[in-house]
Amino acid sequence: MTAEAMAILQAAGAEEIEHPGGTLLSHLRRVSALLGSWGARPALVSAGLCHAFYGTDGFPVALLDLGHRAELVEAIGVEAEALVYFYASCDRKSSYPGLTHNRGTFVDRFTGFLRGCPGLQAGEESDSCGAGQGQPDRRQGDPAVHPARP
Repeated sequence: MTAEAMAILQAAGAEEIEHPGGTLLSHLRRVSALLGSWGARPALVSAGLCHAFYGTDGFPVALLDLGHRAELVEAIGVEAEALVYFYASCDRKSSYPGLTHNRGTFVDRFTGFLRGCPGLQAGEESDSCGAGQGQPDRRQGDPAVHPARP
């Protein structure tokens, strides 16, 4: 965890924003810790702490808009910020059904471009569904997370 990233999170009010399982800040800390416990590289652990800075398709509250990417780069580095952007850009309805396939499609919700961050995705989804807390999946029935199978 970088002190700069924590300062930005706190200044943006992440401690006050509700999120499944507590506050957004507690969720971000858990995701970062979970990725660290999996032996993830430092950039991925930092990205886990900051993955909601630009909002996500499933959690639209943005702490910074995309015009402030340089601030996050300063706090966590180029690689980690790129991972944060990549995660935030995921169009879940278009991308999630193919995540388990080698040729799955990734759609950038900001640009509409197709491209192909499974580690960060796995950490965030594991915490959000309660897997890291011994709880049942809080998002059961959410079609973006559990799409209907043909």
